Amino acid sequence: MGEAVQYIRQWIPRGIDFLLALVAALIVFIIGSRLIRKLMQVLKKSLMRREMEPGIVTFLVSAGKIALYGLLVILIAQILGFAASSVVALVGSAGLAIGLALQGSLANFAGGILILFMKPFVVEDYIIVGDVEGTVEKIDVVYTTLHTIDNRAVILPNGKLADSNIINVTKEDKRRIDISVGVEYSEDIRKVRQVLRQIVEKQEARLEDMPVDIVVSALDESAVTMAVHMWVRPEKYWPTRWGMLEEIKEEFEKNGIAIPFRKVDVNCHFSENNSINDL
Repeated sequence: MGEAVQYIRQWIPRGIDFLLALVAALIVFIIGSRLIRKLMQVLKKSLMRREMEPGIVTFLVSAGKIALYGLLVILIAQILGFAASSVVALVGSAGLAIGLALQGSLANFAGGILILFMKPFVVEDYIIVGDVEGTVEKIDVVYTTLHTIDNRAVILPNGKLADSNIINVTKEDKRRIDISVGVEYSEDIRKVRQVLRQIVEKQEARLEDMPVDIVVSALDESAVTMAVHMWVRPEKYWPTRWGMLEEIKEEFEKNGIAIPFRKVDVNCHFSENNSINDL
């Protein structure tokens, strides 16, 4: 009994110290959490005032929150009597294990950081990636969402997107329309050029300060290929191109300009001893 009483007397101060440390750690956690929230709010407002991309703002705020909470955990561990080096080693080992398990997600995460900071495209840009194209609707840290012209949502992983060849159609403030049309060798090139120029000059979307090219681009096997180059705003590209193709067909028919098409000639030879029924 005496040994038990002595043992209890030894552990009472330690228990009281642990309870005091636990209360202190709880107070530090509550105060630290509130400070972190306030700091993140200030950081977010500051970044928004700089007109940064929403994806970058979200990433920086999230990264800052994780870093500050990590420091808070280390501080609380020290208050509870754990060595800071042990806590850092434990966190490092856990991070390594998680990193190995989530290699693909980390690649997408790294790709998202590159896209957000390097800005090969931004929200509302029209991009082409491989056989997928559409308007950028949202850029997250892991995935990018495209909205196609036929109203589909395409979710692309940022890791693959960062390693792909990206065509940003709307990066510049103007885009050139290239149309090629073939005419027969017997046609008058000057007349064809005049009809094409009249079609070009009727286009309201044409940028008048940019050059227009109407040239013979190739002498093909069965046609003379004429090329028309004209500049428009990116948002006017497809409506103008579609309208011009229709107008070229109509105007060529009105002016008697023939557009060659593939034809197959079948020649049948009959001898005196054969008839059609024998074929």
